[in-house]
Amino acid sequence: MPVAPSVLYDNHGRPLEYVRVAVTDRCNLRCFYCMPAEGIEYMPKRDLLSYEEMERVVGILAGLGVRKVRLTGGEPFVRRDLVPFMDRLSRIPGIQDISLTTNGVLTAPHIPELVRMGIRSVNLSLDTLDQARFLRITRRDELPRVLDTLYKLLATNIAVKINAVVMDGQNIEDLIPLAEFTRELPVDVRFIEEMPFNGGSHGAIALPWNHIRIREHLRGAFPGLHALPTPAGATATAYAIPGHMGQIGIIAAYSRTFCGTCNRIRLTAEGGLKTCLYDQGVLDVRALLRNGGPDEEVRAALIHAFRHRAADGFEAERQRPVHQLNFESMSTIGG
Repeated sequence: MPVAPSVLYDNHGRPLEYVRVAVTDRCNLRCFYCMPAEGIEYMPKRDLLSYEEMERVVGILAGLGVRKVRLTGGEPFVRRDLVPFMDRLSRIPGIQDISLTTNGVLTAPHIPELVRMGIRSVNLSLDTLDQARFLRITRRDELPRVLDTLYKLLATNIAVKINAVVMDGQNIEDLIPLAEFTRELPVDVRFIEEMPFNGGSHGAIALPWNHIRIREHLRGAFPGLHALPTPAGATATAYAIPGHMGQIGIIAAYSRTFCGTCNRIRLTAEGGLKTCLYDQGVLDVRALLRNGGPDEEVRAALIHAFRHRAADGFEAERQRPVHQLNFESMSTIGG
């Protein structure tokens, strides 16, 4: 595909090249850090963007310089006809990279199609390798299916990144075994600071396991752990362990150390634009589309939002209205 030049910068000089599109708010797991035990109230189907509406928005963004699309949820494979939709997205001029974040429960049967389409990478959410802990964290007994997806992906040329949320008292004993995956397998294992996006109340939360403690915990088991150059726009600080095939990543998602080069925006399943994970949503794209706005109007509204972007996640959080200080579920935002 021809390279789309990055022509759009936000008000802080950051190029916007990457959009995360949540195709659904529904999920087949119930991870406690993502939603309450009783689940969340899912949006009626009519309130979700249609695939056609998502394609239209991605096409407009591609014209502005967006090159990469990552599909998220909820769990993307819960929504029917996801693969044909991905195929259509890959044909939009300017889009060079379609990737996917999944929990792996429903993914394995679709892997041959992902290979055929040239999907470059899959992020697999996997917080533990212990079946009992997996059940406690996700409230579903699906670890064998997730591991089956992992090994089938590794048998392809699709790059695999394991995303593990680090939770005090829940999965600390899994950090070293997960990192051991990188010894013999060409996989990136990324450890993520826990965030407050569980659909419940939020105040200032303690963070016993921040990115520094995670790094030092890993270094205790792997003394040769050393940092690698981190490209602009990356959320993870990359590390290598001598003799290991894969790499380690640590994402300071709550400490928010990477905001200065953030190049990504989010489109929620209901059509809300988020220019920062911590903002309350800065533009109702769905309303623009369904009120008959032409592409030029949508484009202008997007540009206006990008030119009024928060400098970092702390500013975005401060700008949330008082009545919206309870953070959404990550399933609603798009994980």
